[in-house]
Amino acid sequence: MFEEAKKFIELMYEECGLTKKNARLSEIEAEILETGMYTHTTEELEYGARVAWRNSNHCIGRLFWETLSVRDLREIDTPEQFIEEIETHIVEATNAGKIRPMISIFRNDFKLANEQILRYAGYDNKGDPRSRETTEFIESLGWKKSEADFNLLPLTFKYGGKWHVHDYRPDVVTEIDIEHEDYPKLKALGLKWYAVPMISNMTLEIGGIEYHTVPFNGWYMETEIGVRNFTDTYRYNKLKPIAEAFNLDTKRTDSYWRDRALVEFNYAVYHSYKKNGVSMVDHITASKQFKLFEEKEKKAGRKVTGKWSWLAPPLSPSLVHNYHYGFDDIENSPKFKYSNKKCPFS
Repeated sequence: MFEEAKKFIELMYEECGLTKKNARLSEIEAEILETGMYTHTTEELEYGARVAWRNSNHCIGRLFWETLSVRDLREIDTPEQFIEEIETHIVEATNAGKIRPMISIFRNDFKLANEQILRYAGYDNKGDPRSRETTEFIESLGWKKSEADFNLLPLTFKYGGKWHVHDYRPDVVTEIDIEHEDYPKLKALGLKWYAVPMISNMTLEIGGIEYHTVPFNGWYMETEIGVRNFTDTYRYNKLKPIAEAFNLDTKRTDSYWRDRALVEFNYAVYHSYKKNGVSMVDHITASKQFKLFEEKEKKAGRKVTGKWSWLAPPLSPSLVHNYHYGFDDIENSPKFKYSNKKCPFS
């Protein structure tokens, strides 16, 4: 524990130009010897969370890592406070459409069932198939809604040995209807998505300490919704009805209906968000921003790590620079990682 803490403190004090490093290390060592653990200051938590974003191999938006707003909520100790702070996070991150990157760090006593804080329910023939298991679990706790494609799952968490289920207030969550100005039949499909992608199934590791309840968000790149969420066969699988809304011939492969529909639909997703004043980045701009991130990291003497399959966008990937070379997929600390914990519903 002390060796991991030492690596982190040395990195922080060097990069931030801080003094009295040895005094802080002595405090940490004494606390570990006494309790087997040590406690991060709020400043250490803020720096660690931001660097974890900088080190996130799956993220193309790392150029903005220093802007992450870090909420230290380790003192929260009631379900009511937890609910209030989650809703506050959603509202403040949405920021009337000008989305702010944000993370809320809670004590590990709170345990979330939600993969993302905002996610639509999944049923046998409706909704998001990815959410089917979660939906069944939450329904076993007594939550029920008429089956539909876009039922927001409630906030579901365990605290004090008890599961809590909370439907968000109507004014908390912003959703965007997907439409295309040239193809009115698209709007008739009733497709929509929420404004803020808020991950809640990852662990934040800083200096040997793991925080398991750390919901965080950036803003969407349009292909996350337009390619993956709506057209992956194991998600909403809506490519064919979308193509038909664009009046494309779906009976012939050589009509290129899949490709043409995908481009137009991502255009529709992007401009629907912009029409509603909600932040979103297109995949070409995101790749240019990542190139700037690479250049800044090189000047700082740091090597960029990454996972190629996440950094090359799923739409027209060969048009961006990082399609043509790879990265070392090495995890550096501080970091976000997928939890190796048992079933979140236990």
